[in-house]
Amino acid sequence: MNDELKNKPIGIFDSGLGGLTVARAIRARLPHEALVYFGDTARVPYGAKSQETIVRFTWEAIHFLRQHEVKCIVVACNTASALALPAIAGQVAVPLLGVIEPGARAAAQATRGKKVGVIGTTATITSDVYTRAIRALDPGITVYAQPCPLFVPLVEEGWDDRAATRLVVEEYLQPLRTARVDTLVLGCTHYPLLAAPIQAYMGADVQLVDSATTCAEELAGLLAQQNLLASAGAPDETFFVSDAAARFTELGARFLGRRIQAIKVAGAP
Repeated sequence: MNDELKNKPIGIFDSGLGGLTVARAIRARLPHEALVYFGDTARVPYGAKSQETIVRFTWEAIHFLRQHEVKCIVVACNTASALALPAIAGQVAVPLLGVIEPGARAAAQATRGKKVGVIGTTATITSDVYTRAIRALDPGITVYAQPCPLFVPLVEEGWDDRAATRLVVEEYLQPLRTARVDTLVLGCTHYPLLAAPIQAYMGADVQLVDSATTCAEELAGLLAQQNLLASAGAPDETFFVSDAAARFTELGARFLGRRIQAIKVAGAP
């Protein structure tokens, strides 16, 4: 039975496109795994919605992925990880992993001067979840949290190398540079696409923590621990969206690093 379960897919859920950076990191780290991705593009963005709504949407996405017999689920949305996972933890029959805890652990390990910055959507930052997670690991760390709501639309417009984007980066991150943080958590899965202007403004001495990469690494450890790593083979990938498949196809290639071959519209789950 366990051998059959090993070759079941990994489910990945995001409010839209950003989780494709997590899918990309998982594919790089776990090349033999099958993936089922669901992007709730009909209801994106989650960042400005209430916790009650985000919890409901996350449950619906989990039920949708469970219909595809996934062996585990990655909640690739920082907002859903921050606001929904605490309410859902322990109630899902398969392993469930978010992006907050892996990013927090990586930041706590990386900081040299115990000054960590966190950037994310308004909902993620307001939840204070990264601050609590990092300080639980090391109470001596000071966390500086900054919402950056304009970063997502800039990424989705493809404005990662525009003068306007550099001005927005400076406006948002000036308090973190003034605070002399030495580690900066990119607390939204869109933000790795802005890593170049963020790094340029913050300086080469600041370590950027990409929660997509850290999540993929922890997922590999979790699957190995539970003896659920897939055997070698050519894995399948299925991408579902709840709306706007053409836009997802067009923009998704930049997030995934390659063209998405087949997308299915599932409707809101």
